[in-house]
Amino acid sequence: MSDSEPISVLIADDHPMFRDGLRMLFDTTDKFTLIGQAASGEEAVSQAEKLQPDVILMDIKMPGINGTEATRRILATSPHIKVLMLTMFEDDDSVFAAMCAGARGYLLKGADETEITRAINAVNNGEAIFGPGIAQKMMHFFSRARKPLDVFPDLTQREFEILTLIAKGYSNAQITDELVLSAKTVRNNVSNIFSKLQVSDRTEAIIRAREAGLGKDDA
Repeated sequence: MSDSEPISVLIADDHPMFRDGLRMLFDTTDKFTLIGQAASGEEAVSQAEKLQPDVILMDIKMPGINGTEATRRILATSPHIKVLMLTMFEDDDSVFAAMCAGARGYLLKGADETEITRAINAVNNGEAIFGPGIAQKMMHFFSRARKPLDVFPDLTQREFEILTLIAKGYSNAQITDELVLSAKTVRNNVSNIFSKLQVSDRTEAIIRAREAGLGKDDA
């Protein structure tokens, strides 16, 4: 893209009023062009593949798959797209998960127009950018060692133990023996794990777990 061409933007957010506010912002400048909107994670993935925007403004909490998982899927097939998280969530786990998924920036929805446009330009130019307060969180976050459990904050301790065994290739029957649990308990926990990780089968769960370092001899 030449310097004279506007930056193409896709908005992924399930709140129509928020999308409208951003659209009006883009209508006031020729530096950006809004080429699409998505109201769910699945729609964001589909629109990104179809429209190939330069930058995606991505919310985290949306119907279906969340913005973090949508980011992961988008960048798996279109790594050149830059994703800028624009969300209400500022907890460490949300920030960390977004960065691990490949997001290039993280702003809170309280950011003003100047911050948003500066951030879009920055990530489009290959920079990583964080809103006020988020940068400090990131410095603190990466200054300490992260345990694999931190990558899956929604899992209970028991679910994490079972996911670790799944990553090692254990069957449900083997997990039952290893943890001295009933078959029904193991099945329920496995189902909960799939739901929380937003995966459809055991293979996808193993891939996600191993990406996070589970299943190794020292896990």
